[in-house]
Amino acid sequence: MKAYELLYIIRPDTDDEAIAATVDKYSDVVINNGGADVVVDKWGKRRLAYEIDDLREGFYILMNFNGEGRTAQEVERVMKISDNVVRFLTTKKEE
Repeated sequence: MKAYELLYIIRPDTDDEAIAATVDKYSDVVINNGGADVVVDKWGKRRLAYEIDDLREGFYILMNFNGEGRTAQEVERVMKISDNVVRFLTTKKEE
């Protein structure tokens, strides 16, 4: 299993309960697709470097997990069809 780091930005107009549900949803997707050691770090609301869809802020979430390539691909697939996620970036961490 390889170590991955996933940073994603949730829309700033999302309430706290919906943010918690979104974080739990993506953590469950990782676990259900063979991932392990999920660690979530909520960075909070921050200003974006540039406007995305007329948004100037976003709620940043950093998730570290271990898994296979298909695990990361499935999380990205689910994020692409989500309305809450503005942007995401998955990177494979060096050993």
